[in-house]
Amino acid sequence: MTNLWYMRQFYFEYQDLTILQPLVGELSWSSNLLIFSRVKEPKAREYYLRQAIEMGWSRNVLLHQIKTNAYERHQLADKQHSFKDTLPQALSEQASDMMKDLYVFNIFEEPRKLLESEIENRMVEKIKTVLLELGYGFSFIANQYRIAHENREYFIDLLFHNRKLNCLVAIELKAGKFEPEHAGKMNFYLNLLDDFVKEPHENSAIGMIFCTDRDRFEVEYALRGVNKPIGVADYILTKELPNELKHKLPNLADIEAEIRRELLLDT
Repeated sequence: MTNLWYMRQFYFEYQDLTILQPLVGELSWSSNLLIFSRVKEPKAREYYLRQAIEMGWSRNVLLHQIKTNAYERHQLADKQHSFKDTLPQALSEQASDMMKDLYVFNIFEEPRKLLESEIENRMVEKIKTVLLELGYGFSFIANQYRIAHENREYFIDLLFHNRKLNCLVAIELKAGKFEPEHAGKMNFYLNLLDDFVKEPHENSAIGMIFCTDRDRFEVEYALRGVNKPIGVADYILTKELPNELKHKLPNLADIEAEIRRELLLDT
């Protein structure tokens, strides 16, 4: 009886949302029911439907993404990067769309103080989980990726390739707060990647600095004037979003206002 009630409600809610109708047919009833029951805004529903189809999320992965506010982290948050000033417009928009403001990697059961090497090793061990959180199109290349020139060598924490952007993506992990010098180091690594690793058909490499905390003012000024595309985002390593990190996401009023604005633009 409950299932019939859900089906009836499902029909009434989706009958006028023509953009969502083709999407629901590509997911299982259990995944559709999860989105329908836990996500109320049409734009957010569209996001989870599309991501679940594109990424092949299981129901458990979908539940994790909803519970950790993936839509807000990915689409509504105020992201910090230098893409607009360092990439062609179309590629800049794609790179910004690829990035989240906060990443939730479910690779440790309990939060604790960790060394950067521990985090990196665990991310490699749990690379499938990491790739699901990074998003569509990421392929893992290596950790501690070595670039050698003459008698010098340099190591990048994690190196990926993104199919949609057709570029290398370097990730540097910081076990603490963002420091302005991190941007300079990443700029240096991206120069090395472009000169010694990038294939001729690929776009310029992109850098991502993941930190446990940041001062947005410092990030803004650290990225100002850099000549390489760099994004800075926070990350956490547990399944649930801690209460102390929820301030990093837009509040409910901001989310609703943004969704209403997007809906008006689409009409």
